[in-house]
Amino acid sequence: MSSDAQAIHHESFVLNVGPQHPATHGVLRIKLTMDGEYIVDAEPVIGYGHRMHEKMGENRSYAKFLPNTGRMDYVAALFNGHGYVGAVERLAGLVVPERAEYIRVITCELNRIASHLLWVGAFLVDLGGFTPLLYCFDDREHILDLIESVTGSRLTFCYFRFGGVCNDVDDNFIVGARDFVASMRSRMPMYDAFVSKNIIFRKRCEGIGILSADDCRKYGATGPVIRGSGVAYDVRKMEPYSVYSQLDFNVPVYTECDCMARYRVRIDEIVESLRIVEQALGKLPAGPVMADKVPRALKPPKGDCYFNVESARGSFGVRAFSDGSENAYRLKLRSPCFSNLSLFQECSRGMLLTDALALLGSLDLVIPDIDR
Repeated sequence: MSSDAQAIHHESFVLNVGPQHPATHGVLRIKLTMDGEYIVDAEPVIGYGHRMHEKMGENRSYAKFLPNTGRMDYVAALFNGHGYVGAVERLAGLVVPERAEYIRVITCELNRIASHLLWVGAFLVDLGGFTPLLYCFDDREHILDLIESVTGSRLTFCYFRFGGVCNDVDDNFIVGARDFVASMRSRMPMYDAFVSKNIIFRKRCEGIGILSADDCRKYGATGPVIRGSGVAYDVRKMEPYSVYSQLDFNVPVYTECDCMARYRVRIDEIVESLRIVEQALGKLPAGPVMADKVPRALKPPKGDCYFNVESARGSFGVRAFSDGSENAYRLKLRSPCFSNLSLFQECSRGMLLTDALALLGSLDLVIPDIDR
């Protein structure tokens, strides 16, 4: 090869993906250095939608920050609320009634299924398939109808309260949830045949986007991302909270470390969440849904604590510092999406651009959760 041809062959250029780009599902910019169709470097540039949630949590009362939790990971907003109220309850020494804890688990697991369904549909769109999105949204609408009946919202939920939940579930909700569990189970073989066994989808995912377990640990990845790399870490099992220790469910794990493994983890998690919802409905006790005598102006004693939950995208954690006033002295929010995105720069090097977009989609990022 001549020197001129070598110079042309090794000429690189910069390509911007975002900040407004369908493949990023939000205001995320990725600065790609390309050698032809291959990625030399990929630098995520975040901060376009940063809203200073942590600082807002320090300049308003604990209760007034509750609506903010639904504005971070808005696709699975109930988990953010669960993590926040759990941290404040631990600080204040509040004991949550058992019925409220079961309701929290039921609504969160329904929210997990809704989140995974949205991801499956959007991931297929990233890869060029549109039709599965319609089926996913059809099933997801049934969940949103159920959650709306008790929370009053369909997306940015603010349902949990310090000491319980703001509304009890009624018989219509319980019957509707049981019907959904049966309906969704009957739909899973359709998704298996329609998506999981689709040869085009498999060729786009199998062996693509390899994330080793060591890489996941190095960057603090959690959720389906690390479980798709063979690590059985799930907060619900490793650090049980609420009533998860009283429920029987498995933690799906795959060792292939590719996009297909992360897809299969989420599909299996839908099945496990259906099991959890069914068990929790069967064990739902009678009683109040709010603790007694929770002060309107909550002032936890001085101290700090950390509370984390297993959200749809991984470990969402809240560290709260109290100085005895109505506001948190310091509030730190641990986002699973931020850690999962951190993998992308190193692991996308040398990949084809089209394969890198499959890797990016398999991480299931919600950009406002990164730009907190």
